[in-house]
Amino acid sequence: MLQLTCPFCSPNDDEMIIQSRHCYARWDAYPVSDGHMLVVPFRHIQTLDDAIQEEKWAMLDMMERCTITIEERLKPDGMNIGVNIGKAAGQTVEHIHIHVIPRYLGDVEDPRGGVRSVIPSRCAYPLS
Repeated sequence: MLQLTCPFCSPNDDEMIIQSRHCYARWDAYPVSDGHMLVVPFRHIQTLDDAIQEEKWAMLDMMERCTITIEERLKPDGMNIGVNIGKAAGQTVEHIHIHVIPRYLGDVEDPRGGVRSVIPSRCAYPLS
C-alpha cells in the first residue's frame, strides 16, 4: 500500500549529502550508529524488483560513495549494509532504501553474525 506522505520522495537540498541522476544519500533520521546513511532512489519504488537496471547500478555506486564518505569522516572499524524488503523484514517506509551503517569496536558486546542477528536465535556460529 502506497503511503500518502513518503519521507523520501521530496528531499530538501540540505538533506542530500550525495546525489546522482537516479538516487541520493542522506543521513538516517534515526541512526543506529554515528554516520548511519541511507541510499534512496528518487523514483518512488517499493522493492528492488521495481527498480530499473540503471537505478540498481546507481544505488550500488551510491552505496560505495557512502562507505567512502563515512570512512573518511568517521574512521569506523567496520560496516553493515542492508535492505529491509517487506513488512516481515521490518520495512517501515514503502520506498526502497539501503542502510549503510558504520560499526565501531565495542558498540555491541558480540558483533559476530552481523546482519544475521535479525533473527537472534539463528545468528550464532559454532565455535571452532
